[in-house]
Amino acid sequence: MRVPIAAVAATLLLTSCAANELNLPTGSTLSGTVVGGGASSQQAAQETWVAGFQSDHPNSNVEYDPAGSGAGRDMFIAGGATFAGSDRAFHADEIEASDFEACAPGSSIIELPAYIAPIVVVFVLDGITSLDLDADTIARIFAGDITTWNDPAIAEQNPGVTLPETRVTPVHRSDESGTTENFTEYLAEAAPDAWPYEPDGVWPFNGGEAAQGTSGVVDTVRNGTGTIAYVDASRAEGLGLVSVKVGDEYVPYSARAAAAIVDASPVEPGRQPGDLAIELDRTSTEAGVYPVVLISYLIGCAEYPDAAQGELVREYFSYVISEEAQQRAAEFAGSAPISAELRTQAEEAVALIR
Repeated sequence: MRVPIAAVAATLLLTSCAANELNLPTGSTLSGTVVGGGASSQQAAQETWVAGFQSDHPNSNVEYDPAGSGAGRDMFIAGGATFAGSDRAFHADEIEASDFEACAPGSSIIELPAYIAPIVVVFVLDGITSLDLDADTIARIFAGDITTWNDPAIAEQNPGVTLPETRVTPVHRSDESGTTENFTEYLAEAAPDAWPYEPDGVWPFNGGEAAQGTSGVVDTVRNGTGTIAYVDASRAEGLGLVSVKVGDEYVPYSARAAAAIVDASPVEPGRQPGDLAIELDRTSTEAGVYPVVLISYLIGCAEYPDAAQGELVREYFSYVISEEAQQRAAEFAGSAPISAELRTQAEEAVALIR
């Protein structure tokens, strides 16, 4: 069964048309359309990647539906998308159990850590724009154990800040989300006593408020008082921000701090060539490291049934991991460019696509 692609965001369609209408004299012979979908965290980056790629290849078209990580993986498995964006890599048992309809029979998959960004804990409290919190306190807030903003656990870490008695309203994703899985993985590893739940893309219990997609979460936080949530850094502008305790210091989110923990983490053992699933150390105490990090992957096939589709995906993935495209995403979406070492590994993975 093939899963239909939802309508692609209007901004991407306009970008796509504009790029093709330019008919730039690049000399590129690449042509055709490739359709992807998945992580909404990648949406801003995908907009700039699509525009840059299509300016280089005016006869090519890339469409990306930001339907969410879970939807993207499902579409890719069912053959409804040629590639997927996901805020986590496929688990090894998922790969073993899945027949990827987008791929040629027997093909392995390629997973590239193409988009690296902090997951930011954001909030709305009148007159307060920043707070310091450790992992245990963040976990207790989202578990529902801390219910007012003037709780001693919050106050002790924020001397000099006048905290109101306002009720704490945690907001989480209602849909399956790689951002949720990354965030709950951080809580489970960094604060196991306060967060007894296994990491999962689905919020593990009823409580707080739920909202669909990143945009829904941001809107719910902005329109409330005493609200708190976890979002991709590209969507944190204008909200109160939490600095997370790492070792003996509180570290604000930044692209540099997010990249630092990725570079210090290895590829998961047992992965096939081209599958660059990163094993993050969420409990690191190294100076300047921000551990609440989202690695969003581009996922494709090592071999496609159609050679033209394989060429398009290979060239698009190659562009996305390039220094130029990574810098564009950093400027436009606030992500952390991948390091030169990781780019070399990613280029070797992309070269396997056919």
